[in-house]
Amino acid sequence: MSEPGEALQSAAEFTAALAPRRAGCPADSGLPRRNTTKAVGMTIRPPTTASAESNIIMISRSYWREHRIGSPRRATTGFTNWRNSKFGGWAEAVRFCGDLDTIRAMLRLARLALRRGPNLLLEDVTLQVHAGQKVGVTGANGSGKSSLFSLLLGELGPDSGDCEVPANWVIAHVEQQTPSGSRAAIEYVLDGDSELRRIENELAAAQEGAGDSVIASLHAQLDAADGYTARSRGARLLHGLGFTAADIERPVDAFSGGWRMRLGLAKALMCRSDLLLLDEPTNHLDLDAVIWLEGWLRAYPGTLLLISHDRDFLDSVAENIVHLERGHVTLYPGNYSAFERIRAERLAHQQSQFEKQQRDIAHIRSYVDRFRAKKDKARQAQSRLKALQRMELIAPAHVDSPFRFRMRAPEKIPSPLLRLDNVAAGYGTKTVIESVRCDLVPGDRIGLLGANGAGKSTLIKLLAGVLAPLGGECEPARELRVGYFAQHQVDQLDPAGSPLEHLTRIDPKAKEAELRGFLGGFGFSAEKALLPTAPFSGGEKSRLALALLVYQRPNLLLLDEPTNHLDLEMRQALAVALQDFSGAMVIVSHDRHLLRVSTDQLWLVSDARVSEFKQSLDDYPAWLAQRARGEGVDGDTSAAANGAATRKQRRREEAEIRKKLSPLRRRLQKAEAALSELHAQESDLTLKLGDAGIYNAEDKSALRALLETQRNVKRALCEQEEEWMAACEALEALESAQE
Repeated sequence: MSEPGEALQSAAEFTAALAPRRAGCPADSGLPRRNTTKAVGMTIRPPTTASAESNIIMISRSYWREHRIGSPRRATTGFTNWRNSKFGGWAEAVRFCGDLDTIRAMLRLARLALRRGPNLLLEDVTLQVHAGQKVGVTGANGSGKSSLFSLLLGELGPDSGDCEVPANWVIAHVEQQTPSGSRAAIEYVLDGDSELRRIENELAAAQEGAGDSVIASLHAQLDAADGYTARSRGARLLHGLGFTAADIERPVDAFSGGWRMRLGLAKALMCRSDLLLLDEPTNHLDLDAVIWLEGWLRAYPGTLLLISHDRDFLDSVAENIVHLERGHVTLYPGNYSAFERIRAERLAHQQSQFEKQQRDIAHIRSYVDRFRAKKDKARQAQSRLKALQRMELIAPAHVDSPFRFRMRAPEKIPSPLLRLDNVAAGYGTKTVIESVRCDLVPGDRIGLLGANGAGKSTLIKLLAGVLAPLGGECEPARELRVGYFAQHQVDQLDPAGSPLEHLTRIDPKAKEAELRGFLGGFGFSAEKALLPTAPFSGGEKSRLALALLVYQRPNLLLLDEPTNHLDLEMRQALAVALQDFSGAMVIVSHDRHLLRVSTDQLWLVSDARVSEFKQSLDDYPAWLAQRARGEGVDGDTSAAANGAATRKQRRREEAEIRKKLSPLRRRLQKAEAALSELHAQESDLTLKLGDAGIYNAEDKSALRALLETQRNVKRALCEQEEEWMAACEALEALESAQE
């Protein structure tokens, strides 16, 4: 598009100005990824010919025919006015077409209200999300986040107002039902690209008897849809989400529930969508997969709406935050950290205004009460009373969080709590980790890192006593009391039992009031504490399992993904509570905020060994990337622990390789420089020989000299090309030998 101050003088320039920017767009969407034409600030000049004017009018009308937005009369009338009066009209037509392009590339909610049963979830909501925006959606459980997604998917209709999604947008989301079936995982993921599957089916049918032209056309469509690379793209998605090469051909039914949810996520990502809706995509992922997903979503070219309770994840991906609170929706610029800061400032300002208004109200009421009965002041009192009635009341600012609890102090805290000496652990005859040496003492706050399948959960089970060691010595203290929160912990709850009944079974002698008070800190207050757990949400069941664990006063706390299904408020309450825990704790979590504020040591589980990760948590993604490139990273672990070569040895080996490669690289560089110089000479000679004057009779000697020089240059070029080729082959051969 022309920059401000430039002119649009022709139909071609006008068409170019309206052309959407489709870089990174799905091949078949045909939609812009950003707002395009804006005529404001441009010096608009009319078309110079009648044909150009006619073409532009035709463009304007075609926009209207395609999208049925607005009216082509504005553009046509504008040009007519310009033709008759030589004033106005042209700029209006440009703005009109630019507005059309902007409108069609926008998700819009206008004065929308939404009910679920008797509950009013959303009220008078107005929101605009432009193409290409990445928006995080936050709010307390039950605020309407998932219902908003159902509305966008067309599963729900608004009770009032409008919900507009561009009709030709392709929407992708993770299906609610758990995947199942005997199809291979890769085939299930490829089903996410419906257009690809359509072309493949039509191509298979065409092979039975259709003409060559039809088959050729379908092959062209397949190429345009990146069909020839689809399988590799699907495999990369699965690998990024933690699946191995052998897993991609396994049937879907062979995977556990958590891994099937990962398959559902991969299927949604496979879709070449314009709008991607993700509801808590990190719940079933480990930290490695979360980091990979962050990178994928940052590169995603479409519009993203992301519900998440992981603040680090939102910080990395989201460019805006939509916050749902008490039926209202507010759009905040920036990531989650910016949202917290801006919201805190708004709440502080709102509270200040509320307090000021309350003082004013109190003053007015005092005046009215004092002077209402006095004749000389009655009119003034009545006037102030009417002003009070007209006053728009400001609500007090407050942030509701039902979660307030503390870790119960352990009754006894021996030291050490647990000692492992040269311990190996695994399943059956398969050893997963070995040579584990550690002493867990009170005050230890350890976070476990490691690639998927490295053995983090195995180590947790070993520490919890769930898994017996395959070798070595494991010495627990006599007063050791383990609190173990496993990923499957919620499955052990009694569906018919209430939260109060679960807690009573642990401590039958405790008073009901005391138990109710404890449960209230976890959000189970009043009648909620007496309801059966069967209909509870995943977050509520996780809270209850955590409450039961905390109540037992462990001195060694082992947490394996404790934040799954927990909202931001509960995660923050958990992080605060863990900071005051006096025993030892070991945590596996994809929530980096929890690890950052609750732990002070990081252990790396890698290559069947456990060692200290001396870098920071922020350095872990770089470690993963380096490892993925096969560069043999050690993450600052001890060389003796992981059996790798020492850094000194690696430096020596690298120096020897560089010593061997350096002469060949210099040879190659020399050949490339000579080729570049000879090509420049050849171009200069060609230019001189192209001058007709050189062929005059009096310049024969000069012509012969030029031709002789040209032959020499060409001969030298052939020789240098052979030298360059020989240098390349020698360098490649040596590099291959070093691999």
